[in-house]
Amino acid sequence: MNIGFTGTRKGMTKYQKNKFRSILKKLKTGHHGAFRHGDCIGADEDADSIVKKEKTLLRILIHPPISDKDRAFCLSPTFVYPKKPYLVRNKNIVNKCDILIACPEGEETLRSGTWSTIRYAFKKGTPTIIIPPIERK
Repeated sequence: MNIGFTGTRKGMTKYQKNKFRSILKKLKTGHHGAFRHGDCIGADEDADSIVKKEKTLLRILIHPPISDKDRAFCLSPTFVYPKKPYLVRNKNIVNKCDILIACPEGEETLRSGTWSTIRYAFKKGTPTIIIPPIERK
C-alpha cells in the first residue's frame, strides 16, 4: 500500500498524532508499501517520525518543495525525488498513492496547500482520510 500524507507547517495536534498512529496500525502496509510526504516542517516531519517509530516497514519517499525555506530535511528516507513547486509535488504525492491521509489545521479554506491537496485527491477519486485537529463530538 502506498500512503500519501499532507498536513500543515504548524504540525499535528496530539489528537492527530494519536489518530494517525491508530490508522497506520490498521492499514496493511507490508514490505512493499511506501509512505510519501513533502518534507516540510510541521506535520510532514511529525508523520515521518511516527512512521519510523512505529516500525511500519514502509519505505519513506520524500517529494521536496522547490524552496528549502520550510524543509524539514527528514533523516534516512528511502528515496528523495527532485524538488518541485509546492502544488506540483502535492499532486505527485496524490498521483502515486493508494490512500491519502490529511491533517489540516481546521475547516476547509482556500489558499491552503493541505486543502488544495485534499481537493485534488477528491477530484481524482483517491480514498482520503481527514484527521481534524480535535476530536469532534
